[in-house]
Amino acid sequence: MTQSPTLNSGIIAPDRARKAMLLVAVFYLVGLAGLLMPQTFHFFTRLIPLALLLSAVVLVIFHTGKNHYRTLFFIFLVFLGGFFVEVIGVKTGVIFGEYRYGLSLGPKLFDVPLMIGLNWAMLTYMTTVVTGGFKLPEAVRAVIAALMMVVYDLVLEQVAPVLDMWYWSGDEIPFRNYLSWFLVALAFQLIGKAIRIRFTNKMATALLIIQFLFFLILVIFGTNSSLG
Repeated sequence: MTQSPTLNSGIIAPDRARKAMLLVAVFYLVGLAGLLMPQTFHFFTRLIPLALLLSAVVLVIFHTGKNHYRTLFFIFLVFLGGFFVEVIGVKTGVIFGEYRYGLSLGPKLFDVPLMIGLNWAMLTYMTTVVTGGFKLPEAVRAVIAALMMVVYDLVLEQVAPVLDMWYWSGDEIPFRNYLSWFLVALAFQLIGKAIRIRFTNKMATALLIIQFLFFLILVIFGTNSSLG
């Protein structure tokens, strides 16, 4: 009698991963349709925290690797680090520039949504997985992962105010926002390399691409049509 692959064994059945990718793609397509229609736009903006939480659950389900406590420590460290960097940024305007958060990202602490910490953790996790397969020095992989996060943010910034995520003073995104994003992202990547985090995830690359395309489509089709 054979046993089915489990998360603890470090093996995820390929058909299970494919089905999950399809479900995630459909989930984001429904969200995209809802945001592109004026009648449902405001309702779907309030579902953004749920989308982030469900995406995080998918990553947890398909996570495989060793040293789970070390990985949990790293993810929690990125969550807290990313959150408090944003708190300092909002309160002082020194790190990223002058900005404030809207309502669509859910409950706030110190004027910063808790989902922001989760977003930092998820992006760091996914880009670590994507670059983990590159046959390059670890420092180079860390730089590439940080640049991927900046490109992601570059697209997201274009629709963030429309989605009531956050707003920049004067409606201008300062260059230091992207520079600081790169430096903070790089710091997280280097910390992961320093404590020798090793994990894989069959959904990480697909989810990162789906999320990126989700915001890119909103930028291309949404901001010039029905968004808001």
